[in-house]
Amino acid sequence: MKSRQSVFRHLILVLFALVVLFPFGWIVAASFKTQIDLLMGKFLFTPNLQGYRDVLFSGTSDFTRNFTNSLVIGTISTALVLLVATLGAYSLYRMRWPGWVLHSLLGWSVVFHMVPPITLAGAWYTLFRTVGLDDTWLGLILAHTTLNLPMALWMMGVFVRNVPSELVEAAQLDNARTPDILRFVIVPLVRPGLAAAGILSFIFSWNEFAVTLTLSQRSTATVPIGIGKYAQENTIAFTEMAAASTLSILPAVILLLFAQRFIVRGLTSGALK
Repeated sequence: MKSRQSVFRHLILVLFALVVLFPFGWIVAASFKTQIDLLMGKFLFTPNLQGYRDVLFSGTSDFTRNFTNSLVIGTISTALVLLVATLGAYSLYRMRWPGWVLHSLLGWSVVFHMVPPITLAGAWYTLFRTVGLDDTWLGLILAHTTLNLPMALWMMGVFVRNVPSELVEAAQLDNARTPDILRFVIVPLVRPGLAAAGILSFIFSWNEFAVTLTLSQRSTATVPIGIGKYAQENTIAFTEMAAASTLSILPAVILLLFAQRFIVRGLTSGALK
């Protein structure tokens, strides 16, 4: 009886996995088709790399520049998010702020996180244009940092809050300064949270579209903007779009493969604690 239940459970999991993976499989397969094969809906086809050649080596393609922009903006904004979120969480939970300050700030961060990013894009565009940050890496980095900070603050708050107070008090008795406490006590104990928050922040930054579309132009456009440009008014380059989409998945897949255990540990530890 138990073996049958186990088999049935695994079949259900396999079914859900196929449902989730089917769109990715379809995109990867489409990237190796010709435009004609794709439009005809051929299931059996001869794979070719023309779509990837057009995306990576065509003189009219900006995808490599878009890829570089996304890597730089995502990496730097994620580092800033982790730095500010960790310092903010330490301040909120270890500096003995009044309860209303803690709850007000966390509540406001939730409200801000619920606001659709597109509603902020117009105001940010006007502000950045006034101070000369429109169409710059710095402007996009600041925007992505602001968008992802509330989520990271909540995640890091869970881990910093659950660091044993005795360890912090012992360090303070040894006359350790706040930077030393953060470096040698807090950070080593919240590494799973840093990994989980960092990977999520990077992926959210990598996939962000609406704000980046408003604040960037050709020189600073990111991967989502570059993929969207394959859909023009009169024609859609399906094969190139599929190839660019497949390449855009690679950073997230690599991160998940190398840091999967940290993500699971970070998210589950935060939930259990």
